[in-house]
Amino acid sequence: MLLTPHSSLLTRPLGLVDYLPTWRAMQDFTTARGPDTPDELWLLEHPPVYTLGLAGKPEHLLRATDIPVVKIDRGGQITYHGPGQVIAYLLLDLKRRNIGVKELVRRMEQAVIDLLAEYGVNAERRDKAPGVYVGGAKIAALGLRIRGGCCYHGISFNVDMDLAPFAAINPCGYAGLAVTQAKAQGIADGIETINNKLARHLAAKLEG
Repeated sequence: MLLTPHSSLLTRPLGLVDYLPTWRAMQDFTTARGPDTPDELWLLEHPPVYTLGLAGKPEHLLRATDIPVVKIDRGGQITYHGPGQVIAYLLLDLKRRNIGVKELVRRMEQAVIDLLAEYGVNAERRDKAPGVYVGGAKIAALGLRIRGGCCYHGISFNVDMDLAPFAAINPCGYAGLAVTQAKAQGIADGIETINNKLARHLAAKLEG
């Protein structure tokens, strides 16, 4: 697989890949890494899947669908992944970077906020509700797992996708939370362009 350097990050573009093997690969990478293992950023899309975090409550899935539900090891409640959504998985040695979890979340959010600002879209974060919001609607969701001072999982950013599956859940555990995407904000650029811009902004924020 092609690894593209973004500063001290190695960026791995994976395309459309199934959720379960990707999750296992993140776990294996984190288990096997040593003190000199380079940090990586995986950019990808998933086929339709709901993921439920460690403390996730099943009742936040409002009705049964034909979309699989996978209980996983990140923080947070339930969210949806599907084609047309950019996902950036951050596999970082936080101890080596001297970054705490709250600061990492802030930098990840800011990367998306800065990306949207390039297109003239005003976005914001919310206290006690990680993610990025435009006009009160969520456009990006975050979830992380920290193990041995290293992290995996990351951020999902809605670009041009079918938003209907979000109606079957309380997104991130919030009843009635609206969701939006880049296309609805007048952004015409596709996944590849957004991938590149998000990687650039994440790398800049991690180096900051």
